[in-house]
Amino acid sequence: MSTSIFIGNLPFSATEDKIRELFSAYGTVEKVNLIKDHETGRMRGFGFVEMSSGGQEAIAGLDQRELDGRQLKARPREERSTRPRRW
Repeated sequence: MSTSIFIGNLPFSATEDKIRELFSAYGTVEKVNLIKDHETGRMRGFGFVEMSSGGQEAIAGLDQRELDGRQLKARPREERSTRPRRW
């Protein structure tokens, strides 16, 4: 069973390769998805990592860890509400 992890407060210099390397120290990384702004293409400072093993260890080891001067936030990804958006 894989673990989906939210990773926040990422520095704008973060790359998928850098995040994959950081998480692979804890287990097998299946996928890295860093979120970018649709209009500018610039990093938004958060993303998601899918791990097939070592997910809980990665969360424990990387939450509050400093990366390029920013303290990372790592936690299990929460499922989105199924309520329709009102905007």
